[in-house]
Amino acid sequence: MNENRPKAPRRGRKRHLFGRTVMFLLCLIFSVLFLLPTVLTITNSFMSEAEIKSNYGMVFSTTSGGFVSKTVNLKFIPDKVTLSQYITGLIKSPEYLLKLWNSILLVVPIVIGQVSLASVAAYSFTRWRGRIRSGIFFFYVILMLMPYQVTLVPNYLVSEWLGILNKPWAIILPGIFAPFSVFLLTKFMRRIPYSLIEAAKVDGAGEWEIFTRVCLPQCRSALYSIAILVFIDYWNMVEQPLILLQDADSQPLSVFLSKVNEGEIGLAFAMATIYMIPCLLLFLHGEEYLVEGIANSGSVKG
Repeated sequence: MNENRPKAPRRGRKRHLFGRTVMFLLCLIFSVLFLLPTVLTITNSFMSEAEIKSNYGMVFSTTSGGFVSKTVNLKFIPDKVTLSQYITGLIKSPEYLLKLWNSILLVVPIVIGQVSLASVAAYSFTRWRGRIRSGIFFFYVILMLMPYQVTLVPNYLVSEWLGILNKPWAIILPGIFAPFSVFLLTKFMRRIPYSLIEAAKVDGAGEWEIFTRVCLPQCRSALYSIAILVFIDYWNMVEQPLILLQDADSQPLSVFLSKVNEGEIGLAFAMATIYMIPCLLLFLHGEEYLVEGIANSGSVKG
């Protein structure tokens, strides 16, 4: 009996090691598949227009047909590295830099305004409770579940009534008042122990001091994660500017990238690489806050 006892732990360790190995391989495969389009975009941005067309055949052709006449060749290493696409997009054609600035001028106010407004609204939903508050919060949840395409026509009509159609405010105002941040931040603030608020009241703190010195510091990770998610969401918007901003000069760069099959494929690859840099930098800078905000278990560091 004593000789057979050590075998069970060894078998358990082998099974555990086998399971971890399988999970590692699966994660590796999915990571490669996930990064494949990004790597392909970056490497193709250093190819010439002629090489891109020879690799993809009629996939990006503007001619009518709907079939691929040549075999698609997914090539990751260019035959000859060239910066002509970046020179065209950044120097020779300033319209693409203008579209990039349009994206920044649209998204940054939305992120700042939505996070600021959501902080105040979430604090109100957390501190004051009742049937009216519950009804309003339920209305927020219903609005959040609706896709933007459902509210696109009402937004168009309201923008036309306010006289802001074809202006940046037609995109910024609906973005600032979006319910997504309010819902998530309210759920996060409810996790803050009420004892912290009571202690601040005993010390003579008012509502504004409780909001700024107690609640907001505890929600730092949630605020950062919400800001990243909102930035990425509106950085890639296409439907809103197409409908609410009919002037092509005021549309963001994401609209141009959505028309990649209409020609200038190499330039589209180069501008797509530039366009993803802000999202990557923001994610890398706030990765810890993003993970903590999404996977928060409700514990608050005192």
